[in-house]
Amino acid sequence: MDVTFTKLDWADPVLAAIPMPKGEMRLTRSLASGLCQSPLDDPDIFWGVGDRGPNIKPKSAAKDYGAQHLAPLSEFEGAKIMPLPAIGPAIARFRLRETGIVLEEVLDLTGTDGLPIGGLPVPHGPHAEFEPVFDLSGTRITPQPGGADSEGIAALPDGSFWIAEEYGPSLMRVDRAGRVLERWVPEGLDHCFAGAAYPVRAILPALAGARKLNRGFEAIATAPDGSSLLVAFQSPLAHPDRAAHEASRHLRIWQIDGETGALLAEFIYPLDRAKSFQRDADAGDVKRDDLKVSEMIWTPSGDVLMLERISHSTKIYRVRLSPETAAPPALSDPATRPTLEQMTADVLESEGIPVLEKLLILSTDDHPEVSADLEGMILLAPNKLLLVNDSDFGIEGAETHFWLAELGAPIN
Repeated sequence: MDVTFTKLDWADPVLAAIPMPKGEMRLTRSLASGLCQSPLDDPDIFWGVGDRGPNIKPKSAAKDYGAQHLAPLSEFEGAKIMPLPAIGPAIARFRLRETGIVLEEVLDLTGTDGLPIGGLPVPHGPHAEFEPVFDLSGTRITPQPGGADSEGIAALPDGSFWIAEEYGPSLMRVDRAGRVLERWVPEGLDHCFAGAAYPVRAILPALAGARKLNRGFEAIATAPDGSSLLVAFQSPLAHPDRAAHEASRHLRIWQIDGETGALLAEFIYPLDRAKSFQRDADAGDVKRDDLKVSEMIWTPSGDVLMLERISHSTKIYRVRLSPETAAPPALSDPATRPTLEQMTADVLESEGIPVLEKLLILSTDDHPEVSADLEGMILLAPNKLLLVNDSDFGIEGAETHFWLAELGAPIN
């Protein structure tokens, strides 16, 4: 399909400038991990969600900023440095102008006490995969029962939002002022959120707890009437173990009841082969574990647009969900063996297990001017998409770029 991209005017608001041994760490607002539009707003209004807050790997902090005292912390798997631990998740209201984007308001996610919930990892059990986090001095930061790594946002008819997050993984219902009304977490993990300043319900399928470290819920969409929602894991689950995650090319999409959290249906999304993301392959070795799904849109026709990416390259596919394309319910049972993640495409085919068929809408490999790390997407019109990258608070020099993609044919 022919696609024309236009970069829109935008400048990231500055958060802080921190003196470091090797230059200055300039941090900016990052508010576009996910995008959505609300039916209560004018057509030119849209919303974004930012993630947990500025963070960087210890090796990068040492290399880019001369913080050599942090380098030894890289021996802890998944370790992150959080230079501004008080800055946490937020939602933002934007307005689309003819040639650019205007930021109208930023709202911290808050608890029932009115205080920000924060972006630090939640406490966890001995077998769960969680990131250890440290401040700039190298001091380990204590987990936070209400903390969230918010990544996706979807609007409900009453103006509130569902936010998908990675730590739990969990789903948070949030009002238009940023107040967390409730948080849904996997069954059996409510103890990890004890003390959170908002209601917590352990009603999501327990299998969600098998997400790989930092690969929980990211993409989310709601039905027009709000009765159900779709959530996609960022990557295949580590079920029953990390080896299954690393070998699998099959990602789970869940349709969940909007009132009870019950799993209504599960769909199997086949990820592309890593080397087919050309710009990433050209930049160095890529592997299956690099693949991610970062955004989804439930279109008026009932089809779903999926944003699949590594870093430099992004592809957008259309899939069709129906009772006929749903996976057998047994696959969502944690006791089922082999697990979905242990099954190859040949095994799924031989067992007659449906896998979603994908129709390519666009690939940024055909448009090298488009930013890396695209994560947010909304459908402005049948032939217009708004796309945005995640700048990660500018901690490694990235800037937020909004792109208008005009398609040669409408998405019906």
